[in-house]
Amino acid sequence: MVKSLFLTLILISPLPAREPLAQRIVHTDPAKYRVSKAVHDGAGAMQIGSLLESGSLDTNLYFLHRGVIPPKSGIGHHFHNQCEEMFIIFDGEAQFTINGRTALLKSPAGAPCRMGSSHAIYNPTDRPVQWMNINVSNLKGSYDAFNLGDSRADVQLDPIPVFMTMRLDKTLLRPVNNMSGGTGAVQYRRALDTSVFLGPWAYVDHLVITSGASVGAHMHREVAEVYHVMSGDGTLTISGMQGASESASIRSGDAIPIQLSEIHALQNSGDAPLEVMAIGVSRDNNRRVDVIDASNLPGRGGRGGRGGGGQ
Repeated sequence: MVKSLFLTLILISPLPAREPLAQRIVHTDPAKYRVSKAVHDGAGAMQIGSLLESGSLDTNLYFLHRGVIPPKSGIGHHFHNQCEEMFIIFDGEAQFTINGRTALLKSPAGAPCRMGSSHAIYNPTDRPVQWMNINVSNLKGSYDAFNLGDSRADVQLDPIPVFMTMRLDKTLLRPVNNMSGGTGAVQYRRALDTSVFLGPWAYVDHLVITSGASVGAHMHREVAEVYHVMSGDGTLTISGMQGASESASIRSGDAIPIQLSEIHALQNSGDAPLEVMAIGVSRDNNRRVDVIDASNLPGRGGRGGRGGGGQ
């Protein structure tokens, strides 16, 4: 049953790469989650929904899943040798395992699992946990898993994790004024950089955009991205090289793929802060990262593009 569920999720037809912006936005809908028992030989059952699949990005994103881990349930200990994966929790706390070592993480947090490593997650509490799974494959469309038959329930915990973790802590963010030519100040942090990964996964960024502020128009030739809205409301604009553009409203729970060389801008259109996680997946295993402001592009007021560092 577990195998058939994951195959069903994976075989959902992906949207075309250049469909209208409003059509590519995927809304998190718990009513569409599917119950899955003993995921990778894990304890209990959980609810899983697919937001994006392997055809959603030009680059090697394999899937982006959302779901709920009920009390005393989880995903069992398993290996990936051709892809890298990260479990994230948005509320509560859970026990994360990497390579047989387990520690309790408090939300919002995650733990990347590099190729050739094993991982698991277990909810030991009496409350359900909001969960996300990001998977990036070494070869486009390639997925593998090797289960160990270990639920990781009732195991010894390390007081301090002995593996890499990601904290989506707002107190760690730092202001960036007029980001990519935008307005106001954006709170920003690169939560995970390229050194964390072995495959084409480039980074995970954490942004909080205050009401009325924006990230200006920019593009990446080396990185395709997924924006996941953690909270708030905003407006995303995608522009062509000749200036034609389309905009769409985005809200909490939305996932939006942004393709290679698409000019895009993001504005907070609500009253509350707009909190976003940006997942960057490079075109190849060199994990090159670039940011090119639209004002520097030929035909848009500039003399040429430039490489860059952060989002």
